[in-house]
Amino acid sequence: MEVYLKEFLTSAERHFMVGLPVDYYIFTDVPHNVPTVQLAPGRTLRAIPVKRYERWQDISMMRMKAITEAIDNLISTRNQYVFCMDVDQVFVGPFGSEALGDSVALLHAYFYKSSVTEYTYDRNPKSVAYMNDGDYYYHAAVFGGTWQNVRNITESCHRGIKTDKVNDVEALWHDESHLNKYFWLHKPSKVLSPEYLWASEIGFTYEIHVRRMIWAEKHYGILRD
Repeated sequence: MEVYLKEFLTSAERHFMVGLPVDYYIFTDVPHNVPTVQLAPGRTLRAIPVKRYERWQDISMMRMKAITEAIDNLISTRNQYVFCMDVDQVFVGPFGSEALGDSVALLHAYFYKSSVTEYTYDRNPKSVAYMNDGDYYYHAAVFGGTWQNVRNITESCHRGIKTDKVNDVEALWHDESHLNKYFWLHKPSKVLSPEYLWASEIGFTYEIHVRRMIWAEKHYGILRD
């Protein structure tokens, strides 16, 4: 959080849903370390304490449970739409109300021109996330929709993750594998192009005219180990 969160929030204030009311919910096991950021009128920030996990894979997967509980206990009474986002990314262009929808998925920047055989679906039949076929490969770093639909997504993914744990199975890309399975069975009402989260290392491509968010520099060697 110390590496990414402040830049994520300050860039969001410049580009995310500008002119609209926004509540930021920060899921963290160190709520006292959430940085102070100047917010525009009508915007709030709240830290939501979550359990600490030693493995980054568990942190990634168990966020589905945390989001479901936050929707039930808080978000459903305050917000119509919810976006779930990783903080290791930076807003660089307008990300506005055009992105809202009943259920919103994001095409993964590395796979949007790939064939189905190249998608990194979980191919293990023992996993609830197993997929042998699909239409797109979605990035779990951004998904959203109405709070009712987001709750359906996160609750379903958490249920699949729990079933896998009982069966001593772990999906290839953890919560992202379960998210792709959900969107294969329950088609999103809106699919965002990779311009909404681009990877700079891919470089220039003529299809991407506006970059709205980019991956921040990754520090996996420090953060995951």
